[in-house]
Amino acid sequence: MVCISSLLCLEDRTMPKKAKPAGTGKEEGPVPCKQLKMEAAGGPSTLNFNGPSGLFESLISPIKTETFFKEFWEQKPLIIQRDDPALATYYQSLFKLSDLKGLCSRGMYYGRDINVCRCVNGKKKVLNKDGKVHFLQLRKDFDHKRATIQFHQPQRFKDELWKIQEKLECYFGSLVGSNVYMTPAGSQGLPPHYDDVEVFILQLEGEKHWRLYHPTVPLARQYSVEAEDRIGRPTHEVTLKPGDLLYFPRGTIHQADTPPGLAHSTHVTISTYQNHSWGDFLLDTISGLVLDTAEEDMAFRAGIPRQLLLQVETAAVATRRLSGFLRKLADRLEGTDVLLSSDMKKDFVMNRLPPYYEGDGAELSTPGGQMPRLDSVVRLQFKDHVILTVGPDQSRSDETQDKMVYVYHSLKNRRALHMMGNEETECHGLRFPLSHVDALKQIWTSAAVSVKDLKLTTDEEKESLVLSLWTECLIQVHNHFHKLLVSPLGRLICHLQSGLKWDTEFKQA
Repeated sequence: MVCISSLLCLEDRTMPKKAKPAGTGKEEGPVPCKQLKMEAAGGPSTLNFNGPSGLFESLISPIKTETFFKEFWEQKPLIIQRDDPALATYYQSLFKLSDLKGLCSRGMYYGRDINVCRCVNGKKKVLNKDGKVHFLQLRKDFDHKRATIQFHQPQRFKDELWKIQEKLECYFGSLVGSNVYMTPAGSQGLPPHYDDVEVFILQLEGEKHWRLYHPTVPLARQYSVEAEDRIGRPTHEVTLKPGDLLYFPRGTIHQADTPPGLAHSTHVTISTYQNHSWGDFLLDTISGLVLDTAEEDMAFRAGIPRQLLLQVETAAVATRRLSGFLRKLADRLEGTDVLLSSDMKKDFVMNRLPPYYEGDGAELSTPGGQMPRLDSVVRLQFKDHVILTVGPDQSRSDETQDKMVYVYHSLKNRRALHMMGNEETECHGLRFPLSHVDALKQIWTSAAVSVKDLKLTTDEEKESLVLSLWTECLIQVHNHFHKLLVSPLGRLICHLQSGLKWDTEFKQA
C-alpha cells in the first residue's frame, strides 16, 4: 500500500502570506491535507536503471511523471509514503550510519567532507574540529552531544548513489548533488531555512519528522535561515520512514527532527536546479547575442553619451535607446536556429558526473571497434554526456579570434571532484572550424549517418571529423553498413541501439 499526500491543503496557497507574530509562542497544528491512498502498480519495487526517464519515474512511483511536472514541480511539496519492505531495504543500502567508520579511514576532513552541527535555540551550532575527521570523535559527538552528522556528496564514494545521480543529471540536464544527514533520536540538526535547489528527500534509516511552511521567497535563488517566530504554523507535517520520499520546491521553508526514542535517522537529500532558471539562461545567452549583433550592426558599436556613467539616474534618452536595442535583440533571436554560445552548457558538462560504469571503464577512454573510414556508418554514443556550443578560438591570443564550434564531454570527468566547488576541474573535448557545425548536427540528430553523406566539402574533412570523435570515444563505427542503414529495418535497429547506451585537455581537431 502506498500513501500519497498530494498536499492539496484547505488553505489557499496561490500566493504566500506573511506569517503573523507567534504571540504566546504556541502554534496551531498544520493545515489538514487531503490524502489519497492507492495501490502501487505491479512490478519491481526497486529503481529502474534502464534509462534516465525510467529511473525518475520509478523514483517518484506511483506518481506519473506527467502528473508530477504538471501539479508539483516548482509549485508545491509531494509526500510519497510507501509500505514496501523491498524498497526500504534498498534505500537502507544507499548509506548507513555504520558506513562512516570505513569512510573516515579513507581520509575525510571537516568542512570539506563532513560537518557536525546541532540546532540550539533556533540557531545552527557548528561543532566541527580542525583537519582530519576521526571516527571515534565523530561518534562521540553523535552519541553524547546529540549532534547531526552531515556527509557531503556521498556519490563520490557510494556507487549506487553515483548510478542514481548520473542518470538524474541526464534526465534534468542539470547538476545533481546530494548530502546525507544522520541525526540522533530526539535531536535536530538545522534551524528552519529554505534552499535554492529542488529537493528530493529519501528516508534511509529510522524516522524523520518534517515540518514545511509557506515560502517567503518562492523559487528562491539563495539559501536563507528563517526565525521560528516569523514562519507561522506548518502547512504540512509528516514523519518519513525508510522507503518514503519527500519533494519540495526551492524556497520552501522546512525543518526536521528525529523523534525521541532509541533509533537514529539517516536520510539523503538529492538536489538539483541550482542557478538553472530562465533568468540565468537569459544572462548566459544575451552576452553572446549582443557581441554577435554588434559585429553586424553599427548602432551597437556607437559610443554612449558623454558623462552617462556619472549621472545619478539613467537618462530617459538612454532608457529609450536600451529598449530599442532589446527589441532588436528579440527580433534577431526570434525564429533563429543558430547554435548560441553558452557558458551554462560548458559549466554543466565540466562539473557533472562521468557515465556510470563497472570495472575499469575502458569504454570511456579507449576507442572501440574499427577506425572510421569514408564508407563507414557512425553513431553518436554517450549522447547525454556531450554538448555542442560555439565560441572564440581559445588557442589564439590576438584580437582576430575566429569562432569555433566546441564539443565538450564528461567521459573523463573525475567522480571524486563532483560538486566539490573550489576543486580544480578540467575541460575535455574537441574544437572544430565553424564550417563543421552542420556535419556535427547531422551526427547529433541522426540515429546513424554515413560518413560520406556528412555536410562537409572534402572527403578528407569528413574522415578527419569522425576520426577525432572516435578517438574521444564519442562515436561507434559500423563499416560496410550502409545498406542496412538505409532500409526501414536498419533504421529501426539503429534507433533501438542508440537507446541502449543512453547514458580534457582540449584537443584541436
